[in-house]
Amino acid sequence: MRPPIQGPTCHSRRYSRRASSARRGLRALVVTTSFVIPAYNEGARLEEGFARFAPTLEQLGHDDVEIIIVDDGSSDDTLRQAQRVYGHLAHLRVVKHDTNLGKGAALRLGIALANGVNVITADADMAIHPYHATAIIDALARVDLAPGTRAIDGHIRYDQRLRTWAGALFNRLARHYTGTYLRDTQCGFKGFRLASARLLALLSLVEGFAFDLEVLYLADCLALSVEPQLVTWDDVRGSSVSVGRDSWQMLKDMRALSSTRYENPVVVLPATIELDAVRQAARDARLRGLVLARGAKDAVVVTSRQGALGAIDLARTFDAPIATTSLRDLRGRHLDAL
Repeated sequence: MRPPIQGPTCHSRRYSRRASSARRGLRALVVTTSFVIPAYNEGARLEEGFARFAPTLEQLGHDDVEIIIVDDGSSDDTLRQAQRVYGHLAHLRVVKHDTNLGKGAALRLGIALANGVNVITADADMAIHPYHATAIIDALARVDLAPGTRAIDGHIRYDQRLRTWAGALFNRLARHYTGTYLRDTQCGFKGFRLASARLLALLSLVEGFAFDLEVLYLADCLALSVEPQLVTWDDVRGSSVSVGRDSWQMLKDMRALSSTRYENPVVVLPATIELDAVRQAARDARLRGLVLARGAKDAVVVTSRQGALGAIDLARTFDAPIATTSLRDLRGRHLDAL
């Protein structure tokens, strides 16, 4: 453990304001699964995506499912369409970034707001057939992460040759720079246990499309259990990913992963601390999206890099020290969402 480091950026301050305004109206939910859907200029595709999604929602049960749609600063009517298309559901949250921050930033916000035992991320167009959610939920009874994979016989084939070629090259580079064995890091349909999702979101730094690769890289560093699930899909036109515009930034983010120092403020507590006491203290401090990581010698509450003030309030409650943790410090710990 090391002394706390400095955290906030201009983007994270905007993110924190939005998250704070969202949680003012939050009431406690007991749901099995939270679907987190990032959406950037998806107004024209949300209705078709919901049509694909509706049978799975019926199967899972509306009362057991929470939908969180994060409008990532769209310039079209994504926010209005999300409320129109999904507004009849029992547990819906639609939030919006003031400006376009990127897929990673949108997913971080959505995961911080999630209440389900499990979290599944999904693209707005639901190109991955949503009925695979049941297999992913079953897998999460055994493992921490159950990412979807479109790689049949080791290959992902798009309708466009350029995207097929670019995807294969990206995967080869991903394996080179991160050592991942997964053939499809960029599948948007991924399942997580809530505590694992929150820890990965708290630690992650990538704001763009390489976020998918980053969470898998972090999962490996943390020794989280991963069981890929084969999924089927349709190559739906209209993706916001541009091979020309986004590839270089994704490559830059990918190359930086292994040299990045992932450090977060933590409140250091006794290993025997009661989970309910920590949860109540977090509620009293109006803190969301945190994780209690319990080890043999101590338990630490992992907070966001922008949450140092909240960490101070929590530390005062328990008369506990604040430190900075690393991936090595967190590896192999038992995780609970707060």
